[in-house]
This record gives sequence, C-alpha cells and structure tokens, in this order.
Amino acid sequence: MKGIADKRVFLSAAAAGIGRAIADRFLQAGAHVCICDIDEAALARLEGSHDRLTVVRADVADPGQLESAFLTVAQGLGGLDVLVNNAGISGPTANTESISPAEWQRTIDVNLNGAFYCSRLAIPLLKASGGGSIVNIGSTAGLHGYPLRAPYAASKWALIGLTKTLAMELGPHGIRVNAVCPGSVEGPRIDGVHAAKAAARGVSVEEIREAFRQKSSLRTLIAPDDVAETILFLCSDSAARISGQALAVDGHTETMRM
Repeated sequence: MKGIADKRVFLSAAAAGIGRAIADRFLQAGAHVCICDIDEAALARLEGSHDRLTVVRADVADPGQLESAFLTVAQGLGGLDVLVNNAGISGPTANTESISPAEWQRTIDVNLNGAFYCSRLAIPLLKASGGGSIVNIGSTAGLHGYPLRAPYAASKWALIGLTKTLAMELGPHGIRVNAVCPGSVEGPRIDGVHAAKAAARGVSVEEIREAFRQKSSLRTLIAPDDVAETILFLCSDSAARISGQALAVDGHTETMRM
C-alpha cells in the first residue's frame, strides 16, 4: 500500500492475535516494526524472525517500562512514523455491582491509560519525523452500551474521546489520529468472552457465539486481517486527509443486547 514502505511502526500487544496480524501486514508492506508485549514466550519466538522486526517487553500500564521501550524505538529505529495502540483486555463479565474496584482499575489501566502513556511518549518522536499517524484500537463497545462489560465499554468510549482530542492537538503538526472499532474478532479473547457470557447467562457457548453473529447486519464475526487492512489504509497515503474518526469494522452492529 502506498506510503507504508520504510515507515517506522510501534505496535503494543502485538505478539499474537489482532496485533500480530497488524504487525505481519505492516512487515509485508515493507515497514520497520517494533512489537511491545508482556508475553515473553511469544516475543522469544518472534525475535530474529524478520530483519525489519524488533521486539521489546513492556506492560503498557507501567509508564516506566514504556519509557524504556520507546528509548529502544528511538535508538533502534531512528524515530517513529506510526503508533498503533492495540493493547487491551476484556475485563470482567458481570453486572456492575459485582465488579471489584481492582477489576475496574486494571481494565482502565490497560485499555485507556496504556494508550495515553504510549501516545505521550510517541508524540515527540512523531513531531520530530515531521508528521505521522496514531491509530487507537477501540471497539463497537465504545459506540454503544455493553451489558455485563462496564469497565471495557467505559474504557473504549474514553479512548474515542482521547482520539478526537489528540487529532485536534496534533493536526497542525501533520499527525493524524483515528480509532478503529472492531466488532467481535475471531480468536482466543472473544472465545473467553463467549465462555464467560455463557456461564453468566446459563446457556451454551454455541448459543452465545450465534448470538454474537446475529448482532451484525452481515451476521458474521470479524477476522483479524479485516482490522489489519483497515489500519494499514489509515496509515497510508490514501488516508492522508482522514483524522479524528472512529471507524467501525464490525459488519454493522445492530444491537449490543443479548
């Protein structure tokens, strides 16, 4: 895709799942990619697997660890052109009164604070590069309410607010900021959500899985590559005038109730 080759990209939580699909797509397009993750085993498997790939271990909820990670980016890649804030956890599946303060805080720390911490460290590098792109991975939960998932939904709504604010602040510096809001993406995370929902509702996992399919007009779950391709587009020259947007990749969600 035009304008991606030789871009320097920092991806959080990209050792597996959606993040890995995003990293692979950037590498295929000729970018230099730094993956940040807490999964040491997955990082070890990736290290040395591609001459344009760098891996670092850091918890996005820990500002100190991230400072070290971005120092690696500045020194190893020589700067930054793209930040993708992909790190996120599902959080608890329960009615709000049953959610502990610790569960709430951890979800906010990873899903929202992590994006803030990464962005504040990336912005000086992006400015020094003369512009660039930030993409925050939101969710359709950030566009609707989401029963039994209050911390997750709250974090994703807030992430869209952060996206639009950063777009306003950074536009004069040639930095575009957008959010991609996937629906239910195939993979281990959504499998865990299905299992938790099934237990909470007292029904089978397959019933929950089918209910998730029926939430969208296209009656489908989303593939990681669907998200990756959208992010690549937003960071390419083809999206040079797109900023401050929250783009759903969800088959058109009709309802979050189930």
